[in-house]
Amino acid sequence: MLSVGLTGGIGAGKSEVSRMLESYGAVLIDADKIAREVVEPGTPGLAAVVDAFGPGILTADGTLDRPKLGSIVFADPERLAVLNAIVHPLVGMRARELEQSAGPDAVVVHDVPLLTENGLAGRYDLVVVVDATPRTQLDRLIRLRGMTESEARARMAVQATGEQRRAIADLVIDNDGPLAALEPQVREVWAELTRRAAG
Repeated sequence: MLSVGLTGGIGAGKSEVSRMLESYGAVLIDADKIAREVVEPGTPGLAAVVDAFGPGILTADGTLDRPKLGSIVFADPERLAVLNAIVHPLVGMRARELEQSAGPDAVVVHDVPLLTENGLAGRYDLVVVVDATPRTQLDRLIRLRGMTESEARARMAVQATGEQRRAIADLVIDNDGPLAALEPQVREVWAELTRRAAG
């Protein structure tokens, strides 16, 4: 089994790359998806988050109010660290369970947005970084996700720089251009991953 860490800055197109890799046959473990699961109603994760941030971060139906929590933690690095200390160990535990259930010849791709920031590169056999310029990221966040420029810049500011991500990368996918330019690069990366998994 080959364990791959996939990361990239917000708006770089990492989700698109992970979808492509999964369509080629990778076993995808999505940290964001798991992070949502570990704070669903009735979970110890949600109880711990409410304990740390108060019941005001819940919606009327008892689910986590993500925009409200986001506005708190992305404006305050200390509060973000508190949230990460609760959620990250739970995500890590679940990701390891999913990886252990993959077959011996599998290419397991861990989609981890904050891989660089949390010093997780050593956990994987290799790291793939999806890279785009800050200008491209900003444009996509405003145009495709409907963020204001200040919201987009605040999200980008708490993440590693492109240089920091490239420093830990074994393979880099340049996603500054159109989708048509992305696919051939991802196919090339997939060929390399399957070659390494077989070796």
